[in-house]
Amino acid sequence: MSSGSGLLSGVRVLDLGIWRPVPYATQLLVEMGADVIKIEPPGGDPMRVFPDLFAILNAGKRAVAIDLKDSTQRGAVLELARDADVVTEGFRPGVVNRLGLGYDDVSAVNPTVVYCSVSGYGQTGPMRDVPGHDLNYQALAGIVEPRATGAEPVVGRPPIADLAGGVYAAMAICAALVRAGRTGEGEYIDVAMADVLATWTGPLPKLRLDNGDVMRGGAAGYGAFRTADDGWITLGVLAEQPLWLALVTALGLSDLAELTFVERSAEQEALNAQLATAIAKLSRDDTVSLLAAAGVPVSPVLGQTELVDDAHLTARGVVRRAPDDRTAMSHPLLYKRHPSSTPETVPPLRLGVEALPRWQRKA
Repeated sequence: MSSGSGLLSGVRVLDLGIWRPVPYATQLLVEMGADVIKIEPPGGDPMRVFPDLFAILNAGKRAVAIDLKDSTQRGAVLELARDADVVTEGFRPGVVNRLGLGYDDVSAVNPTVVYCSVSGYGQTGPMRDVPGHDLNYQALAGIVEPRATGAEPVVGRPPIADLAGGVYAAMAICAALVRAGRTGEGEYIDVAMADVLATWTGPLPKLRLDNGDVMRGGAAGYGAFRTADDGWITLGVLAEQPLWLALVTALGLSDLAELTFVERSAEQEALNAQLATAIAKLSRDDTVSLLAAAGVPVSPVLGQTELVDDAHLTARGVVRRAPDDRTAMSHPLLYKRHPSSTPETVPPLRLGVEALPRWQRKA
């Protein structure tokens, strides 16, 4: 159970979600102070097979295994929903309605409830019943589109559909809670992970320069560059002339300093080749130190094992030491007056209706 100091202290969440998207959303709420009761199927959330990941997504919650196909057990969950501020679920569209735990069922006994469904393709539309996982939603939303004709699709490391869906769900829940607190009106939220990602990718207009030329993608001084020690750095120079000047001066390429952005865009391949040659003579960390001191937007490409030792992330408190001295991550936002918490206790799976906690009855 969460502490009483966070922004969502006192908010009661009944979480019917398993796997990653919904538990990630409710974990963000836990870290902001919400009290989350997690309902798992008999045998537990399938994510428990990955105990470290399960802990990241569910620490600080209370968990009970309930067979929602059993009318008595389902009725006990609906009774618990009567006193929840928020109910979340991540079943395929229509499943909770057939179980008698959909929004209409819950709002009939709890009119002010904020009810959030998270799914791959949403509760409506021709693909609503198609099964999927993170990569499928990315593909539909144009995320993995090849960067060039004939190239292979680009598959990133993070499951961004799951995580983005969880973040948007948490954001919408918080907004709906504000509304419910002011007006007494509940809300039903339909989060489709593919929808979220689609709004990130398109349709975006082609970028035109002030001379009318269409940018071909990329820019001189923007991208990843290999260093002498086989490391990588990224540069983030775009149209800003002072940043270009700082970059080429620091790398001993002052003859390129007066090129305008339009000129740089027309010759970006050749210019990036010159930058690459200069950077390839330096180590990764030396390159970062040199360019950062010159005021260039630069960062090292860190591996997952390196980022946990990064001085900046450690100073921010994003990377921290857990009580057992392992490295762990914290809530990603900082709050001045109502700080977040990072629970450590993984909820044991309690069994049956008799193990269901009880909230104080709403007035």
